[in-house]
Amino acid sequence: MTWPGLPLAHYRFEFSSEQPVRLPDYPGSAWRGALGRALKRAVCVVRGTPCKECLLYRACVYSYVFETPPPPGTRKMRKYDAAPHPFVLEVEPSHAPQAIQIGVTLIGRAERNLPYLVHALQQAGRQGIGKRDNRLELQTIRQHDGNGNTLPIWSAEQPLTPLPAAIPATPPLPERCRILLQTPLRLRREEHHVGPGEFGFAIFFGNLLRRLSMLSYFHTDTPLETDFADLMTQARQVPLKDTELRWYDWTRYSSRQNTAMQMGGLLGSFILDGSRLAPFWPYLWLGQWTHTGKATSMGLGRYRIEALPANSDAAGPRQPPANLPQPPANA
Repeated sequence: MTWPGLPLAHYRFEFSSEQPVRLPDYPGSAWRGALGRALKRAVCVVRGTPCKECLLYRACVYSYVFETPPPPGTRKMRKYDAAPHPFVLEVEPSHAPQAIQIGVTLIGRAERNLPYLVHALQQAGRQGIGKRDNRLELQTIRQHDGNGNTLPIWSAEQPLTPLPAAIPATPPLPERCRILLQTPLRLRREEHHVGPGEFGFAIFFGNLLRRLSMLSYFHTDTPLETDFADLMTQARQVPLKDTELRWYDWTRYSSRQNTAMQMGGLLGSFILDGSRLAPFWPYLWLGQWTHTGKATSMGLGRYRIEALPANSDAAGPRQPPANLPQPPANA
């Protein structure tokens, strides 16, 4: 299977602080906001002009990464103001209050902008994440090499030496697998959010397929070409097993809209029979890096695949994701 062929580059930024850092329960929103502000300060040469009114709107690093306007003449998303953003944040848990790590995945052509993002994250840490007293100093950047290793590509003593983006290799299809939803998965259907009772494989895969298609169209030179209708017809026949899903609510404050926003989504797990997954397997595997659903750029919609043998006893309670507080029992 040669598709989906979406080049990715995944980095881990490691920060330190002289004081214990106190971040929100889910700090992905705070990191995204700090990164956006720092990047705009670093690259904007037309101060005080709304991005959409700027002559550089379609040539600016900030607007490409954070606004992502569809190009003129696009055949897709012509009625939308923004295409899917070419980056994903992964906020890793830290057991040391003075050592913080975040993951950053750049998709397709966004890899070219890595030096700008390194500078912006360095400045964002110094300005403070979430609160001004959460000041961080960037110490090291590591990059995944595609073989399970992470290599240092930057430090105060080492210039930036990134590896080229690569398409993650798809392993053999397991006999069974568990999909673990690690951060809230926000899916919409008929103008409302999909809850545990409405969730099914076709909804999950259909959203992922559309996301991968849009990412390849806007951020690579090889748009996804496949029989979308046939894939969705097959997806409707795939059952879920041992489904353990719950709705998790959390709130973020939007400084741009000056309001609190509810950002709930699905957490939990479900099991799939490998004998039904061959047409979907490359997409499911790749989606672990791109996430799916809404608000992926701040880390939502993250999932991981766990291979299971055919005769395993997969039942039993799952531990809550390590990077989210445990929701109430009635959530």
